[in-house]
Amino acid sequence: MAPERKTGEGRRGDSRADTSVEHRGPVMLRRDRKADAANSDRKLLDQRGPTDWVHTDPWRVLRIQSEFIDGFDALAEVPRAVSVFGSARVGEGHAEYALARELGAALVHAGYAVITGGGPGLMEAANRGACESGGFSIGLGIELPFEERLNDWVDLGINFRYFFARKTMFVKYSQAFICLPGGFGTLDELFEALTLVQTRKITRFPIILVGTEFWSGLVDWLHSVLEGAGKISSGDFDLIHLTDSVDEAVRIVVESQQGVDEAALLGDEDEW
Repeated sequence: MAPERKTGEGRRGDSRADTSVEHRGPVMLRRDRKADAANSDRKLLDQRGPTDWVHTDPWRVLRIQSEFIDGFDALAEVPRAVSVFGSARVGEGHAEYALARELGAALVHAGYAVITGGGPGLMEAANRGACESGGFSIGLGIELPFEERLNDWVDLGINFRYFFARKTMFVKYSQAFICLPGGFGTLDELFEALTLVQTRKITRFPIILVGTEFWSGLVDWLHSVLEGAGKISSGDFDLIHLTDSVDEAVRIVVESQQGVDEAALLGDEDEW
């Protein structure tokens, strides 16, 4: 077995110190893939005087449009990818960090790019695992007052001002969502994905929760409270996969994609 790389090493053994960045507007490129103080979402959603919007919001639409254009342009040639979500507050040395790093590497070995929110913690770990394995490591960042920059293991990064533009990129360019233990941001992405798939606004794809001890309480609550009160149906639980195994998570992704490929090749039964 090859020795584990030290923290200071990047892909193919070259130094992680090579963190020079090329910026193309909000798009950040690093390594092979060679960034206003106030929060833009807050600016957009803030209440204003009765006529202030005439001078501000219509022009802001152009900025929003540019974020979509930059995102679509930067990600257009990205291969099959999986979005990995998880806490920004888990540091190196924690078991969850090691799990996320292993997951990033396993996805690359299965032929997938890895997309994260580009921040620290478990996002960094998943990007790191992908980068160290020679894969495509992508970060979709968001301007926040407490997160300064994309982590050093992101090779292709985009910094968004608006959450909804960023969310579109996660959904459009992912074949699956994998949620590691996390906070509000992780829950936000999880329930948005569940809602979009449940309402058939997007093609069904796997939504995988890794960490049974962490997620079981939530899943039990969904069963006992939401399903028990008739707010969701029992079939909605088919959308969620719960596991502790990296191998099983990757297998679910791969098998789901095989089904998509077969459908594209053979067509719908009604077309035969």
